[in-house]
Amino acid sequence: MMDKLIFGRYIPGDSLIHRLDPRTKLIGAISFIIIIFLANNWISYLALIAFVLTAVKLSGIDPKFFINGVKPLIWLIMFTVILQILFTSGQTIWFKFGPIIISQEGVLNGVYIFFRFVLIIFMSTILTLTTMPLSLTDAIEFLLRPLSAVKVPVHEIALMLSIALRFVPTLMDETEKIMNAQRARGIDFGEGNIYEQMKSIVPLLIPLFVSSFNRAEELATAMEARGYKGGEGRTKYRQLSWEIRDTSVMVAFVVLSGVLFLLRT
Repeated sequence: MMDKLIFGRYIPGDSLIHRLDPRTKLIGAISFIIIIFLANNWISYLALIAFVLTAVKLSGIDPKFFINGVKPLIWLIMFTVILQILFTSGQTIWFKFGPIIISQEGVLNGVYIFFRFVLIIFMSTILTLTTMPLSLTDAIEFLLRPLSAVKVPVHEIALMLSIALRFVPTLMDETEKIMNAQRARGIDFGEGNIYEQMKSIVPLLIPLFVSSFNRAEELATAMEARGYKGGEGRTKYRQLSWEIRDTSVMVAFVVLSGVLFLLRT
């Protein structure tokens, strides 16, 4: 299943991206999702592609991992792109039939949306592949810490988000195992009409839910056995440390924002 879903996994390494403070990577990923909407022409998207490919190179991770991370979402991306192409009007109309309009502007916007989705997935994948779960939890907790002034359980929220993130590949692995077991019993997934395909999913969902509850119970038992009582009064073994390279990365994101703003048309 490793070649089918990459998002949510961690790959150990000693690259520049691996050594960055997790707060830097989290802030950078969030900032990238925001500033990518500044791009509205080919030159600006080429700048974004160059930026992301540079980050992939600095992560020291095989680019195939990132491509595999896009594959599970390719149908959702293409569906969004097709809707953008079919229902976006423009000045240069290529085809029109009722509410369906194919224009030069619609096709161009569809291509932009495709690259936007792919680049966001790449940047998010870099975050999870190069950041340990505990470090990511610490980064989320740090960024949410101001909310603790209004009695928000910041530590618990950060822990839940991190666990949910790491459960994605685990559940996908469980899904693959269950599907293989069902195939061995003669069930064909993805064949027949829509009703038959939906009917074949039922034997998959029930054991998946049971497995999810079992894993959640095992995790709760393990945390209780280790004396976990919440975040109050707890100290951290690994301390977050902001260094010059982290500041340099933040400056790079600021420069990227400025470049995209200047390139807007």
